[in-house]
Amino acid sequence: VICMVTDMVWSRVAFRTFLYGKAWFVFTLFVFIIAQSILGHATSTPEVRIAMLSSRLFIYVCSMGQMMFSHTRNILRDCRRGNLIKFGRCKIPEYLCQWQGFASLLLAVFLMVMLCMEPVLHCMQDNEGRLFTGKCANSEGVRYPYSIASAAAMLMYFLLLIDLSVFSTRVSAFVLICTRVVSEVALFLFGLTFFVLAFACAVSALEQDNPDFSDIPNSALQLYKITLGMFSGSNFDIMMDYPALMVAIFAYVVTTVIFMLNLLIAQLNCSYQSTYQDMLGFARLNRGKIVTETMPSVAKWRWQKFVRSLRLDERVEFGEGDIGLSGGIQVWEPASANITTVDMIRRFGGSTSPAAQWPEEENAGDDEEDRFDRMEKLIEKAMKRMSSGSGSGRKGGGGSSTGQGSSGAQDESGGVSEQGSE
Repeated sequence: VICMVTDMVWSRVAFRTFLYGKAWFVFTLFVFIIAQSILGHATSTPEVRIAMLSSRLFIYVCSMGQMMFSHTRNILRDCRRGNLIKFGRCKIPEYLCQWQGFASLLLAVFLMVMLCMEPVLHCMQDNEGRLFTGKCANSEGVRYPYSIASAAAMLMYFLLLIDLSVFSTRVSAFVLICTRVVSEVALFLFGLTFFVLAFACAVSALEQDNPDFSDIPNSALQLYKITLGMFSGSNFDIMMDYPALMVAIFAYVVTTVIFMLNLLIAQLNCSYQSTYQDMLGFARLNRGKIVTETMPSVAKWRWQKFVRSLRLDERVEFGEGDIGLSGGIQVWEPASANITTVDMIRRFGGSTSPAAQWPEEENAGDDEEDRFDRMEKLIEKAMKRMSSGSGSGRKGGGGSSTGQGSSGAQDESGGVSEQGSE
C-alpha cells in the first residue's frame, strides 16, 4: 500500500514540481559548460568574448545569487528553530548534514571564488585594446587558480545532478549501491597508502642511484604508477641493474597488485550481494524522501485537483457490478495473480438499511460443505499427530510412545466418525 501511494503521489503530483526545479538547475549547468568548457577554448573574437562574459554573468547572478539566497534562508531557519548539529566544538545547521545541502554550499563558495578572481574584471583597465578579454598582464596570477575553482564548481554541478536518478527506480538503486560500496574503496586506498609509504621509505634507504627512486616523494609517486599500470616497461628494464631495488619492487607488486586489488574485488562483490537484495527498497525509500521534500512546493490547487481525481467519495467495485465501500482506490490485477477458490464475501438479498435486522443464514453450521471442511481439518490433525507420535517413538527407542500416538490417532479417528455420524 505504501509503495502504491508513493508511486501515485510521485507520478501525478510531485513529479512535475520536482522536474521544474531540476530543469532550471540543468539549464544553468548547460550555460556553465558553454561558458567554461567550450567558449573558454574557442578563438578569441569579439563575439566569443561577449558570449562568454554574458554566460558568466548569468551564472553569477542567477545561479550563485539563487544559491546564496537559499542558503541564507536555510541557515536562518535552522538557527531560529534551534536545529543545530554539534560538529566538533562548533554547531552547524541541520540541513548541511545532508550531502546535497553541503555540496550546494560548496558550489556557491566556488562560484563566489570565481567571481572574485574573474580574469575579465582584472583586465578591465588594461585590456590591450581587446574588449572583455581575460588574458592580460594583470590576470596572469589569477587565471590558474580561477581554472581550479571552475573545475571544482563543474564537479559539484554534476554531483548535484545525481538527484535526477530518482526518475528511475533501477538507476536510483544503482546509485545507492555505489554510495554504499564507497567505504570499501576507501579502505583499499588506506591500505594502499600504507604499503606505498612503507616501500617508499624502504627503497629510499637502499644503496642505489635510480633517479625514479631517489627520495621518498619520487618513490611513492612511482609506486602509485606501478599499482595503476602507468609505469613504463623501459623503467623496469633500467631497474634490472639494481637487484635489491628489483626485489623490493617485486614484493610491492605481489602485495598490492596481486593481493590488495583482488581483496578489493572480493569486498566489492560481497558488499554488492548483501545490498542487492534490498536495493529496490532503498530506492523506493529515497523516492519517498524526495516526495516528502517536494510536497511543500506543490501548489494547493494542484493537490486539490489530485484529491478530486481520486473520487474517494464514490464507492469502489469489488468486481464488475459488485459495488463495495467508499473511500478506497480501485486497483486492477490479473485474475491469475491471486487465485481464490472460496468466496470470502457473504451476500444476502434484501434491504441494505442499517436499521434492518441482519438476516440469519439458513442451515447455519449444518451445510454439507461445512461438514466436509471440518472432517478434512480433523483428519489432517490426526495425521499430524500420528506422524509426530511415530517420529518421537523412533527417537526414544520405545514402543510406548508409538502406542500412545496410535491410540491418540484412534481417539481422533473416533472423533471424526462420531462427528460424521451427527
